Formats: sequence, structure tokens, C-alpha cells
Amino acid sequence: MIKNLARTFGALSLALVPLLSSPAAHAAAPAVPVAEVTTLADAVGLLQVTEEDRTGYTRTKFKHWNSGDDKSDGCNTRAEVLLAEAVVAPTVEAGCKLTGGTWVSYYDGQEVTNAGSLDIDHMVALAEAWDSGASAWSAARREAYANDQGSDVSLVAVTARTNRSKSDQDPADWMPPAPEAQCRYVGEWVATKLRWGLVADDRELDALKVYSEGPCEDTIVRYTPVV
Repeated sequence: MIKNLARTFGALSLALVPLLSSPAAHAAAPAVPVAEVTTLADAVGLLQVTEEDRTGYTRTKFKHWNSGDDKSDGCNTRAEVLLAEAVVAPTVEAGCKLTGGTWVSYYDGQEVTNAGSLDIDHMVALAEAWDSGASAWSAARREAYANDQGSDVSLVAVTARTNRSKSDQDPADWMPPAPEAQCRYVGEWVATKLRWGLVADDRELDALKVYSEGPCEDTIVRYTPVV
């Protein structure tokens, strides 16, 4: 009887092999997003253009900061970004309180030694994301956007002064005050919009083209689409 059972299970296993290796089985596997690398001009050309609409926007529709990528470290997304971007690592005390450490705010080139003096900027502000397509997203996708550490350009530690100066403006109305930061900023702005499938309006696109066809023509854009 045992031998018969063994033969039966063996036959079943062999029967499953073609199924597991068949094209249909492979087709069922979810596609893995591929990292894209292109010039800034070509990346700008990939943006879909439409009118933006802020109807219904409130900041609370983007849950942040959540418990971050590492659920066991006791730090929220804000703290995890500060830890990742520190040029001199801070001390992590109870409750994920950060003391010491050094950061460089690339928007204005300022060195900062107090984590409390930094804001974590959403490269494409939450209100701008809402205008550009996030209004149609689920709450879960908006939360993922607001806490996106899957790309090192989505969230950036900068001085509170520059972050609040930027507010929810796009590159047609605001650029980093440090001239040497502007090409990086435009590249990261476009990368974030393409990563999340966000659109641009006419004024924004015109401003991006000024940089991509002029002083920032050598800038390379890297992004991985979120599916």
C-alpha cells in the first residue's frame, strides 16, 4: 500500500512539472518594473500634459509619516530618511530620537547639525501630486507615495526655510536657490513624476523644457515605475 501511495504521489509530481514550467505559468507571474535611464530632454518628452485640478485636496488624504520601511526599528519615515541622508550619522536614542549628526541641504548648500532644523520634502509636493493624478488613487497608493523610500529622490532632507519657500510650487514657479542644485532638482522632479505616472500642465512643461534643452541638457534621469 505504501509503495502504491508513493507511486501515486510521484506521478502527481511529474504531472505538475509541465504545468509549473509552461508559458501560462510564467505569464501569471507579476511583471517586475524595469529601471529606466534616459536624458532629461527625453524624460520630459515622456510626461503627459493636461490641466491640473486641485478640487477636493486636503493634506490628510496622504497619510504620513508612517512606520517606515523597517517596521522593527521604531523610527517613522521622516527619521529613516534623516538616517539615510546623514553625512555624519546621528545617535539614535530611545523612541528614535536623533541627536548629533550632520546633513547637507542640497537646495541651498547649507550644512545642518540639528535634525529638528530639517524638513523632509516631497520632491513633488502632495498638493501638486493630487493635481497631477493622485486624486484618482486609492488611499493606500497615496500613503505609499507620501512615504516613498523606494527611490532616493522622492523624499529629501532640506532646510525648513527652503522647503517652506517651495511649498507646493512646481518648477515654473520655484527652483532651488543654489544654482548648482537646479539641474539635479529638475531631473529628480521629472523622475518622480514618471515613477508615479503623474502628469504636467503646460506652464510646468515649458519650464522643464527650458532647462532640459539648455543648461541641463546633459542631466541623466533614472526612475523605476511604481505599478
